[in-house]
This record gives sequence, C-alpha cells and structure tokens, in this order.
Amino acid sequence: MSKAKLKKYLQTLSKEQVIEVMLELYDARKEAKDYLEFYLTPDSKAELEKCKKTIRQEFFPTRGFSEKPSFAKCRKVISDFQKLKTEPTYVADLMLFYIEQGCEYTVTFGDMWEQYYITLENNFDKAMKFIFMHGLLAQYYERIEKLLDNASNCGWGFYDTLSEIYHQYR
Repeated sequence: MSKAKLKKYLQTLSKEQVIEVMLELYDARKEAKDYLEFYLTPDSKAELEKCKKTIRQEFFPTRGFSEKPSFAKCRKVISDFQKLKTEPTYVADLMLFYIEQGCEYTVTFGDMWEQYYITLENNFDKAMKFIFMHGLLAQYYERIEKLLDNASNCGWGFYDTLSEIYHQYR
C-alpha cells in the first residue's frame, strides 16, 4: 500500500476510528510504540544514550566476551534512531560511537577477521558522508582524529583505509 492510498483511506475514517487504528498499531508493533512514545515526548539525548548502550552491549556484553558482535543489530539501532528524525548531531554521534566501539573491541581482544574491518570501514564511510553532508566536520574533527589514532592499533590496513576515507572529506 502506498502512502497516498493510506492517506486516502484514513481520511474516510472518523476521528475515533483513526484513534483506534493508532492504538492497535501501538499494541501490535514495538517499533510503532517506540516511535509514538518518542513523537509524544521527544528526548533525543535519552534515546541516544539508550542506543549507545545497545551498541555497547553488542561489543562488550555484561555477561563477558562477545565472540561475534552483530553488525546488523548495530546498523538497525542507528537506522531506527535516524527514523525518529532527531537532530543530525545526535545521529553523527551514534554513528561514530559504533565505529569507536569496533576499534575498542579490536584493541581489547586482538586482531579480527577481514570482513570485520571491511564492515567498520563501510560504516565509517557512511558516517563521514553523513557528517560532511550536514556540515558537522568541524564539530567532530577532534573525535574523528582520536578515532583514527585508536584505529592505528588495529590490523589489516584498517587505519590506512579509515584515513583515506577521512581525507576525502577534509
């Protein structure tokens, strides 16, 4: 169903029926519940911290060692956060946090497999595009420099690739 069809259908409903649909949606899908709660009481900082905690748990779970962090889960956390339409500075913060956790994981537990680094490199590229597109490079300059410094302790030419990506946007 397209948005146009949905809009046309919703316009045929009474106010009470629309409210009922929204309540059913709220109960039916966790994503809808989260979105509607954020929509009603937006707190970007609190949501950012919640997302950071989820990403941190992927790399450093409270139960101990994470043998293989789920990059898909981390990307979904970032994607869901973006869908809340928060300020770009919060999204950039979360995107960089994800890469920082990947670097910290490598420094803590040693060299990783090639695909691990490729995935982080691709996500760093996405973060840099986002940061550049929103004019946030000056705001995150020091943090990115620190991230690159930390990446120099990782293997597989990871630092070199991140540096090349970064210099495309500097």
